[in-house]
Amino acid sequence: MSFGFEPGFVWGVATAAYQIEGAVAEDGRGPSIWDTFSHTPGKVDGGATGDVACDHYHRWAQDLDLMVDLGVNAYRLSIAWPRILPTGADQVEPRGVDFYRRLLEGLHERGITPFVTLYHWDLPQALEDKGGWRSRETSHRFAEYAAVLADSLGDLIPFWITLNEPFVSSMVGYGEGRHAPGAQEGHGALAAAHHLLLGHGLAVRALRERGARQIGITLNMSPTVPASGSDADVAAAARSDLFVNKLFTDPVLSGVYPPLARDVFAEITDFAFLREGDLEVISEPLDFLGVNYYYRAHVRNAPSAVDPSERTAFDIGVTAAIPDGLTRTAMGWPVEPEGLHATLIGLHDRYATLPPIYITENGCAFPETVGSDGSVDDPARIAFVEAHIDAARRAAEDGVNLKGYFYWSLLDNFEWAKGYAPRFGLVYMDYETQTRTPKSSFHWLRERLAE
Repeated sequence: MSFGFEPGFVWGVATAAYQIEGAVAEDGRGPSIWDTFSHTPGKVDGGATGDVACDHYHRWAQDLDLMVDLGVNAYRLSIAWPRILPTGADQVEPRGVDFYRRLLEGLHERGITPFVTLYHWDLPQALEDKGGWRSRETSHRFAEYAAVLADSLGDLIPFWITLNEPFVSSMVGYGEGRHAPGAQEGHGALAAAHHLLLGHGLAVRALRERGARQIGITLNMSPTVPASGSDADVAAAARSDLFVNKLFTDPVLSGVYPPLARDVFAEITDFAFLREGDLEVISEPLDFLGVNYYYRAHVRNAPSAVDPSERTAFDIGVTAAIPDGLTRTAMGWPVEPEGLHATLIGLHDRYATLPPIYITENGCAFPETVGSDGSVDDPARIAFVEAHIDAARRAAEDGVNLKGYFYWSLLDNFEWAKGYAPRFGLVYMDYETQTRTPKSSFHWLRERLAE
């Protein structure tokens, strides 16, 4: 029993299309918001783009063989919306469909189960030009895209994930502006969050109408810890928990928005985007829930000095307050496996109709060097993964219906606004030569999965 889990537990790795595929202008693919954003000077560290990335578009068979060597039985991938519908709607690009058919067939031939994410942040630029996720129409275009995939590739996709991390898509992309499309808005970011969730619900219905059986959504979650027991810090932690977690889990799993949302965002929105019947759509029953966990949020109160008329959705009067002494990753994130246990138990305790859970991302980046013999030793990653899997196992023993664990990521890749500096992979990428070198963590995990 690998790591103490019963047989049947799913072990996988995860990637995302824009982060690994490259070939951004090949075979009819249209531009996405990340193409536009990464080519805008100053937006991505080092001026990096996903134009080539890991060249997975041409080297996918090699990458699938790496998964076979690793010994995982599942692969979470995403499909690039602009590779299927270059303008986001209407005309289907058959060469894009053919690429994913070859990829999915390759997985099945190797005995690896695909978990397919429909949207991992690469909105077609043509839809952003019409308002993007601020616009209700984008929700309907997303459902149409889901229908296209079900009709063209549904025979090869046993597990469907509608969205990856709608918090990041909406709040980091439309509120903070650190990610594509780089907007800094209040009402617009909240509208984007709502329309992403509405698109999710509409897509669930479209997929079910076409016979899909296992449908879920992936939400990133960070349990929140106040810096002190003061009323101000406790209230700040409640706002942070609302912002990152409950603004998404409550609508999806309970069909309601938390009452606190009206108070926190009263000065920047009238919630006009919420229409009658929306929450019923958003809370369509799920077959599973994907949870991405990287770190706990430690916060303290930080009153905003911004005029209410200029506030963005990201400005909730909270700042990070990470305690001294905690190990941090290259991203600055504290390493706290107990936060994963708390996340899973919190979901189990809060939601009466919680579906089975898959940990769809968990991983870390640390500074790494290539040894004189060409090897890459990454003991910090081994310790991170082992501790987090142990936390997940304890949550399962405590009653959480946990079905699988996916490490992020198979390969070092384009890490969004951070460019290529952070390395999350089990496999080291030499981006100049496209050489793939399994790290010591890869070999360690292979041995543990074979137990």
